[in-house]
This record gives sequence, C-alpha cells and structure tokens, in this order.
Amino acid sequence: MARTTRRKFLQTTAAAGVGFWVAGGVAPKRSFAANETINFACVGVGGKGRSDSRDAARHGNIVAICDCDENTLNKAAAGFKGAQKFFDYRKMFDEVGKSIDAVTVSTPDHNHAPAAIRAMKLGKHCFTQKPLTHTIYEARRMGEVAREMKVATEMGNQGTANNDLRKSAAFVQGGGLGDVKEVHVWTNRPIWPQGLGRPEGEDPVPEGVNWESWIGPAPMRPFKGGVYHPFKWRGWWDFGTGALGDMACHTLNMCFAALSLQDPISVQANTSGHNKETYPAWSVITFEYPANDKRGPVTLTWYDGGKLPPEELIKGSKEQRISRSGALMVGSKGTIYAPGDYADRAELIGQGGLPDVEYERSPGHFDEWIRAIKEGKPAMSNFPDYAGPLTETILLGNLAVWAAPEAEQTGKKIEWDAKNLVATNAPEVMPIVKKDYRKGWELEKIAEA
Repeated sequence: MARTTRRKFLQTTAAAGVGFWVAGGVAPKRSFAANETINFACVGVGGKGRSDSRDAARHGNIVAICDCDENTLNKAAAGFKGAQKFFDYRKMFDEVGKSIDAVTVSTPDHNHAPAAIRAMKLGKHCFTQKPLTHTIYEARRMGEVAREMKVATEMGNQGTANNDLRKSAAFVQGGGLGDVKEVHVWTNRPIWPQGLGRPEGEDPVPEGVNWESWIGPAPMRPFKGGVYHPFKWRGWWDFGTGALGDMACHTLNMCFAALSLQDPISVQANTSGHNKETYPAWSVITFEYPANDKRGPVTLTWYDGGKLPPEELIKGSKEQRISRSGALMVGSKGTIYAPGDYADRAELIGQGGLPDVEYERSPGHFDEWIRAIKEGKPAMSNFPDYAGPLTETILLGNLAVWAAPEAEQTGKKIEWDAKNLVATNAPEVMPIVKKDYRKGWELEKIAEA
C-alpha cells in the first residue's frame, strides 16, 4: 500500500471536512439568468447599511429603501434614483413587495428577524447583518423559514469569505492541530457604554427621526438624546446583544468553522455585575461542548471589556504581547494564534505560517450571496447551516450573562438542551431565549403565515 505523506493527508482530510462549512444550504426555488437584473430593497441605509446597500447596487437595481432617520434616507435616495422611501419596513413590503427580489437588513439587532422573516415569507432572498438575530429562538426560526421558502441567504460576517480564515479552518479540520480541547476568543469591545441603568426623563425626538419605527418590536420607551440612536443601542438588552453578539460572529468565526462549535451543553459567565438593563462592562464566559463525530470535547472561553486570556498561551509566538482581539486554539500538536477582530491572520506558534491545505476560495462575501441567487450555490454563511447555528451558539453566552448576579462574581451554570432550545435548569432565562414582541410587530404572525 502506497504511503500517504502528511501534506497529502492534510489536503485530503481538509477537502473532506470543508463540507461542514461550505456545502449544504438551500438551493433557491428560482435562479436568475446571468444577465437578469435583481431588484433590491434595503432595510437600514446608514452605518453598515450604507455599504450593504452600495454592494446591492453593484449587482442590481435598488427599488426601495427604508430607514427610521429621514436625513439618512434622503442621503441614500440621492444615490439610488427612483428608489421609493419608507420609514416602516412593514409598509414597504405591503406596498412594493411584488417589485422586490432580494432584501438587505442592516438595522439594530432587535429588528433583524422581524424584517428578514417578513422578506423571506414573501419569497425574497435575504442578506442580514450580524449577529443574525436578537434571540436564540429567532436564529432557529430564520434558518427554518429560509429552508421552507427556498431562498438564498447570507449573514454579514464578512470574514467568512476570507481565504486565510478558510485555510486555517481547513488545516484544523484536517487534523493539523491534533486533538483540540481548548479555545479562547476575545475582543476589545465594548466601545459603547455598558453597565449602566436606564436614564430618567425624556428628550424631544429629533426632527426626521421616526421613533416608532426605530423601536419596532421592542417595548416602547422615551427617546433620550445620545443614549440609543444612532450607535449606543448595542449595549442595551432591548435593542442589542452586547460585545459578545456584536463581535463573536467575526472573532469566533474561524474556530467555529474549524471545530463545529455549535450546540454547547452548558455556559457560565463571570461579569462585572449585571442590572438587566445594559450588558455588563466586562464578561468572561465559558462554553462546554461535548464530543461529536469530528472532534473530542472542547471548552471555549470568551473575554470582553478588557479581559484577556493568560499571556503564557502565546509563549513562543512571534508577537510580543497578546492582541486586543483574537482567537487561540490549543491542540495536542500545536497552538494556532490568530490576532485581530476577524482572527484571520493565523500563526502556528513556534512554527510560523500554516502549511498549504486545500480549501474552497471565495469570490467575495456579498458576491457569494449574489451567486447563490443567480446560480443556486449556497453562500458559506447561509442561515440554515451556518449563520443560524453560529448565532444560536453566541447568544447562548448572553443567557449566562442574564443569569449573572448584580455584583462581580461567577453566575449560575446554564445547562442547555439545544434540540429543544431549553435551559433545563434555568427557567428564569427562557424569556431571553424567546421574547415577547410589541403589538403589531409580532414575529410568529409572520413566521407561521
């Protein structure tokens, strides 16, 4: 029998392992001809929505735009001639839904699922910014609706298309690190206020801001200048998902792809103290994963708010100090250190760069979604197979944060039944798994239609 070199072994096993995070997905029920124009609607056209709508315009025609801020809406409209303008995405879908083929959703987190599921239930292809949803239940439903409606989907975690990230994941899938039992992921976020109480009083809503549409499905509260809109919403439970929700879809992405890090069985958080209004100033969250058919059991530790993994974990690295954001995978054959928000510049500590392995190159992140619409090949970060499970995993960490005490200490270990979306020992966190919606914005009325 011919000998297999280590290089060939890694190439072969990596190519086989690629199936977890590239193949699969849902082929759309109708593909577009190569020269056929895609008509887009864009929900949210400020902030990240500015670049998402511009990406859409490169590939088709913008027929409708929606934003709660009239100033932002008018600026976008100047570049998208003929696009109809809306404050409320519900009204947009009602009035021009038949003219739309695909939708981008680039809003605060609490509006992601209500907007995206409405779009998909109308048969529209959907691109939604990270994190995919505000709650774990929404992430599960987003995947289910995408599969049911046979639409092309993608989440906006752009690093998924980075070829260095894909190479690192393929290397680990192919056995390059051996048995990986320990993963560390950290971020320099939050860069917005957290650990605060709700402010008292009310300020006048700025001219041109539709506060009703911005609040959307969340419980109504008074407008306060400089507190929520346009940026600081990320730190508030009613609107955002904190540092973990904002950045883990990027920084955990490579490790998730490499190790099939979905469906942990428990999660526990140590925080600066939690008041159930905003996320804590810092947190350290531990996820425990059982063995699966691709790897043994794994412990993942997440750090934010200035907390970092032990410095000795990067001993032997070419880096002098541990980075402000990054990821580490510690295996029986070595350690991968990948600094940066996207954890895509991987180093095999003590050995330099990673050896060559086979992996599927990306044409570009947004281009993958367009290819899925036109050719039927699912994007890597499609909702059912990748983005949904990744988001479920990440947001599980926030259940542990919710259960954390007000003072600085380690909170309750949450035991998790992923199949049924149930915290088996912590019924008190279930309203965070599946939340209530304000009247007129209910998710289930749309999702079950």
